[in-house]
Amino acid sequence: MESVYTQGIWFAESLQQRTIGYQKLWLIITQIGDPKAAFLLVFPLTYFISKRTGTAVLWVAAVSEWLNLVFKWMLFGERPFWWMGESHLFDTVQPKVQQFPSTCETGPGSPSGHAMVTAAAWWVMVSSLGSFLYLRTQSVVLSAVPYLLYVGMLVAVGLSRIFILAHFPHQVIAGSLAGFILGIILSRRVPQGRSLLFIGIVLLLGTVTLHSGLQWLGIKLSWSIPLAKKWCSRAEWIRMETAPFSALTRDCGALLGLGLAQCWRPCGWPLSRAPRALSLAISSMGLYHINRLPLPLQPQGFFYGCFLLKHLLVPQLVMVLVPGLIYLFTPKRKQ
Repeated sequence: MESVYTQGIWFAESLQQRTIGYQKLWLIITQIGDPKAAFLLVFPLTYFISKRTGTAVLWVAAVSEWLNLVFKWMLFGERPFWWMGESHLFDTVQPKVQQFPSTCETGPGSPSGHAMVTAAAWWVMVSSLGSFLYLRTQSVVLSAVPYLLYVGMLVAVGLSRIFILAHFPHQVIAGSLAGFILGIILSRRVPQGRSLLFIGIVLLLGTVTLHSGLQWLGIKLSWSIPLAKKWCSRAEWIRMETAPFSALTRDCGALLGLGLAQCWRPCGWPLSRAPRALSLAISSMGLYHINRLPLPLQPQGFFYGCFLLKHLLVPQLVMVLVPGLIYLFTPKRKQ
């Protein structure tokens, strides 16, 4: 693997030098590919267009990110920004690379979570759009456009992760392929209501059990956190929300919230186009403020509990609270 890592560093150096003028664009793309964007951006957008597709997006995003966490625990992948220093292979000739605010993630690097979740969640949206366009137009060319944009999006997200030194090229490729396969498999059958509640609880308990079991065997799963803190250019770039357990609580919270929302309002609220557009706008503003809520970093257990609760509120806001209020104040047609 040493040669693969080395070639990945030189590729990142070349990419930075050739495209440093597009630095802001790369940072925007990596934010769009952030797993939380699937929960806070893609989910509400698709839900108010198609309830089934929106629900599938949230389900696929949560499970694919959870599996990404398990893969990272098993594969122990390095990240470029700390491997350069730890390997001591570049002590004489230092690559001309720089770090960015999104570089210093604390979890293992393989496979890329950004690539994996983006590939899985966006596949649900793209495949639905492609099928819709084909049914309406019977045009293979037009229905192929979303798939071409999908490939372009994956390439852009992958290059952005390499550009900021968060991942090696092979980690991005592995994440994209795994996410693509998961998107196809998971989108075919989306659990409903109580099944989602059960799955959310099982994932939470199962991962805690797996974590405890691996630690009991002497495997230190937090090995990457000290390395990230040691080699990150700025201490303020280290964020708790990039820790592996943060991903776990986000996924379990989203699935529990989705299950509760479906139990409380199984078929959603019947809204026409204008009320749905208004619901999307208000939900987006609400999610923006929920995402910005400051959470206490200590004790860590309390932080993870608040983080889980924050993402449990996301489906409630999008599926129940906001459309329910809009429906309440929308004039009803007389039968």
